[in-house]
Amino acid sequence: MSTVYSIKKGLDIKLVGEAEKTIVDLNAKTFAIKPPNFIGCFPKLLVQEGDLVKAGTPVFIDKYRDEIIFTSPVSGKIVELRRGAKRKLLEVVVESDGKFEAVDYGKADPNKLDRDAIIKKMLESGVWPVVRQRPYSTIANSADMPKAIFVSAFDTAPLAPDFDLIVHGYGDEFQAGLDALTKLTKGKVHLNIDAKATKSKVFLNSKNVQVNQFSGPHPTGNVSVHINRIDPLNKGEVIWYVGPQEVLTIGRLFL
Repeated sequence: MSTVYSIKKGLDIKLVGEAEKTIVDLNAKTFAIKPPNFIGCFPKLLVQEGDLVKAGTPVFIDKYRDEIIFTSPVSGKIVELRRGAKRKLLEVVVESDGKFEAVDYGKADPNKLDRDAIIKKMLESGVWPVVRQRPYSTIANSADMPKAIFVSAFDTAPLAPDFDLIVHGYGDEFQAGLDALTKLTKGKVHLNIDAKATKSKVFLNSKNVQVNQFSGPHPTGNVSVHINRIDPLNKGEVIWYVGPQEVLTIGRLFL
């Protein structure tokens, strides 16, 4: 049984048009990992231009938290280390070889692993940076024990993606990701969905989590609104949060 939360204040900006309900492979040849996208990350490079990598090969670490590893998304060659002012690292550009070779981090059932083993696997594989914390929206500190974990499965911003479409057909991966997340907190994993629009069986049939329904105008889809209504932060507490796509990434790691 899910709880329904109604948000009264806010505003929906009515822009003309909407994204088509299709997912298209862009067949990109180059990919970039951008350290500035990760708040508070100070990258320390592990590769040089010309190095060959596989998907999952460590590319850089956080200088002040060296357990946090960032890995290549594809197999290929490092073609550019793009820097900005004061040699700040802006992008690590990888040219795909089209082979999609990957480092094998091994299959594992998260339900049979303890918290430390799940965290270790996520850190070593480079998946950990998708888990962020509130306050500050920085990469979660694996040494912390969050009071809860939030998965916001809808977005009320104009022209936002349809998460129902993104997870369609990936129920096993999504559930495996949720199973891993449930081991990372002593509290609840909250899966927050749109009360009026969500029809996805992947979301509605999710197990071992608290499903919460929200209705109302933007910013009803923001994770901060969900935290404030469900489990507000007090001084010294942290909450971790991920999006549906990140849950799929975690699930694929374990499957």
